Amino acid sequence: MERKAAQRQLLSAQRNEISEHYTYAWLAKHTRDARNREVLQRIAEEELGHYEVLKRLTQTDVKPQKLRVLRYQLICRVLGISFGLRLMERGEEMSENIYGRLKEELPELADLFLDEQRHETDILGLIREERIEYAGSIVLGLNDALMELTGALAGLTLALPNGKVIAMTGFITGVAASMSMAASGFLSTREEADENTTKSPLKSAGYTGAAYIVTVLILIMPYLVLSNVYASAAVMMTLSVLIILSYNFYITTAKGLRLWRRFGQMVAISLGVAGISFLVGMIARLLFRVEV
Repeated sequence: MERKAAQRQLLSAQRNEISEHYTYAWLAKHTRDARNREVLQRIAEEELGHYEVLKRLTQTDVKPQKLRVLRYQLICRVLGISFGLRLMERGEEMSENIYGRLKEELPELADLFLDEQRHETDILGLIREERIEYAGSIVLGLNDALMELTGALAGLTLALPNGKVIAMTGFITGVAASMSMAASGFLSTREEADENTTKSPLKSAGYTGAAYIVTVLILIMPYLVLSNVYASAAVMMTLSVLIILSYNFYITTAKGLRLWRRFGQMVAISLGVAGISFLVGMIARLLFRVEV
């Protein structure tokens, strides 16, 4: 590889390493969990070590990317450490590629290449975070709300062609169902208490109920804003797909899983239930001759 091109790539990787050092060090300083603090501090020190290796090779001192550091600090604060750091580690593919290409010419990069691969697979897997531990409870509330409400609202669109009536019916149904799902989450977690002592039945119920009711509020909103119920139904279905995509992107990133298969399964089930319910609403309207 041309010397100047290699120098530019090494400087880019060097800037990336020092930026991530500051990000990990800041998170280690601001996290309450002792185990997470230890893991984050360990990675911060490794990133600084990588920077020093690259500095010896480039004979240049570079500054961290302050906006990048600030961005990931904010993401980790708002969306959680697991999501933010795995998202950041995906950006390290650039550094991994550079180390992989140049490690034959520069043997010092071989250890850096292995360390970057190990960060995501080994070290980040050690981080504990409540919102990830309760992901099953969130899925329970989110999934049930999507399955039940998309179907119910699609059916009501034909059975009760009045947006505000549909929204009111969906809201009442959703609130009752959210309390039922929260109770189910509580009982389910309590039954598993002997096997998993880290989970609180009350918190599990809270995450399930909150995920359900937030989803309900998002799905009924088009019926309150738009005058045409069929346009409302189309927007509602679009929102349900976006909710599924957003949640699956979040949880697969945080857990290091594949996105599209999980997303496809949830969308297929949700749209399938909505389609069947839409047909049921059409049949019900014809049978009962309801006009609103």
